[in-house]
Amino acid sequence: MNALTIDRDGWTAAGDALLHDAIELRRAIHREPELGLDLPRTTAKVLKALEGLPLEIRQGPSTTGVLAVLRGSANGRTVLLRGDMDALPLTEDTGLEFSSGTAGAMHACGHDTHVAMLVGAARALCAKKDQLAGTVMFMFQPGEEGWHGARFMLDDGLIDPLPDAAFALHISPNMPTGVFASRTGPLLASSDVIEIRVLGAGGHASMPHDATDPIPVACEIVTALQTLVTRTISVFDPAVITIANIVAGTTNNIIPEDARLKGTLRTLSERARETAHAGIRRVAEHVAAAHGCQAEVEIIRGFPVTVCTGREVDLAEQTAKALYGEGAWMTMPNPMMGAEDFSYVLQKVPGLMAFLGAAPTGVGGDYHSCCALHSNKMTLDEQVMARGIAMHCAYAEAVLAGALGD
Repeated sequence: MNALTIDRDGWTAAGDALLHDAIELRRAIHREPELGLDLPRTTAKVLKALEGLPLEIRQGPSTTGVLAVLRGSANGRTVLLRGDMDALPLTEDTGLEFSSGTAGAMHACGHDTHVAMLVGAARALCAKKDQLAGTVMFMFQPGEEGWHGARFMLDDGLIDPLPDAAFALHISPNMPTGVFASRTGPLLASSDVIEIRVLGAGGHASMPHDATDPIPVACEIVTALQTLVTRTISVFDPAVITIANIVAGTTNNIIPEDARLKGTLRTLSERARETAHAGIRRVAEHVAAAHGCQAEVEIIRGFPVTVCTGREVDLAEQTAKALYGEGAWMTMPNPMMGAEDFSYVLQKVPGLMAFLGAAPTGVGGDYHSCCALHSNKMTLDEQVMARGIAMHCAYAEAVLAGALGD
C-alpha cells in the first residue's frame, strides 16, 4: 500500500460545515420513511439535495435508486460510496420532534443518516472536483431491508464500469460515539429464509392414534435442526438456525392437518451455507417420514456473506486515524450475524463496510444498553454525521490518489 495522502483539515472542516444541512436532510427523510424498492419521496429529496452539482445522474427501471457520478480532472481510478435509503416496517416510539409521520414505517436502521452523510460527501467532493484524480460514484440505494436493492442496481447496469474499490458506512447506536469499526474477511452473514410445512392427517384431539399429528413432528424438527448445526458444521465456520415462527391448528380439540415453520439461516461462508441447506432438507424430510408425515422444505436465498478485503480495510483504518486520531478506529474481533445487501457489491469489487458509533448523547460508556438498530425506540447522536461525511471524502480521495497501489 502506498503512503496515505489526504486533506485532513479540509475534510474535517467540510464535515463540520455540512453538518447542519445533513441534520436537516436526515430529519426530512426520517419524517417520511418509505419501504422497499420504490421510494419516490426519498429519491426526490436526494435529487433536490444534489441539484446544481456537477454530477451525472443515472437511474434504472427496477428501483428508484440513484447513481450520481462525479468525474474529476484526471481519468484515473474509480471509487464507489454507498448510502441505503429505505426504512423498516415499524411504528416509531421515540418521541422525537421529527418522528415518522407514516403509519407502520420508521427509519430504525439509520439509513436516513446514511443518505444525509453521502449527500454531504457529494457536496464536499464536488467542491474539489478539479483536485480529484479519478471518478467517484455515489450510490443511493433503496431496498436494503430484504429487498435486494443493490443487486437490482447492479443488474440494471447502473454501476458500469465497476469501480476499483467500494465503501459503505453504517451507523450503530451500540458503539462508542465517533468510532469507526470494521474487519478483514467476513463482516456480516448470509441470510436465508427457511419455510417448512409438515403434512400429517387431522383428527380429534382426544384420539391422536386415529390421526397423524404434525405438531410434535414440527417440534422435533426444530430441535433436530439445532443438533444439525452443532454436529455437522464447524464451530470455526459458524451457522445459526433460528425457527422464529410456528403456526398450526385452530382450536384446542382438533389435530390439524399441517404445521408450518418459518425461520432464518445465517452463515459466514458459502461452504457452511450449502452444508446447512442440504442438512435442513435432510433433517426435516427424514424426521417427518419417521413419524408418518411429509415435509415440504423451501429455502429462499437472501443476501450473501459481506466480505471485506484486507487492503481496503487497512486503508480505512489509516484514514480514520489520520482524520480523528488513534482512538477513532476499532478492529472488530468477530463478525456479526446480521446481513447486508452491500455484499452484492463486495462480491464484484474489493472494498469494505464500516460501522460508525453513534450512541445517543448522555449514555457515556453505557452504549451497549442503547436501543439497538431495528428497535422502534432507536435514537442516534446526529453530530457523528460530520465524521461520516469526512470519512467518505477522505477515503475516496485516498483511493483516487493511489493509496491502494496498483
